[in-house]
Amino acid sequence: MAKMEEPDINTLTLKVAQLIDLCDRLQQQNQHLHLQEKSWREERMQLIEKNDLARQKVEAMISRLKSLEHDA
Repeated sequence: MAKMEEPDINTLTLKVAQLIDLCDRLQQQNQHLHLQEKSWREERMQLIEKNDLARQKVEAMISRLKSLEHDA
């Protein structure tokens, strides 16, 4: 088996360090994306709740208008 020369070891060490840095950056980016997704899901749920409340109010108004129409 051939012995690795010093420059090859240095190159390999550098590439491993670069890969470690890349993995760290990707992990941070992934964490950030997960936080964004959580925030968007929470905002979506709030919007769904507001939409449901608005729909209920509109349906109640329509119902009251129909009852006024029948009374008249």
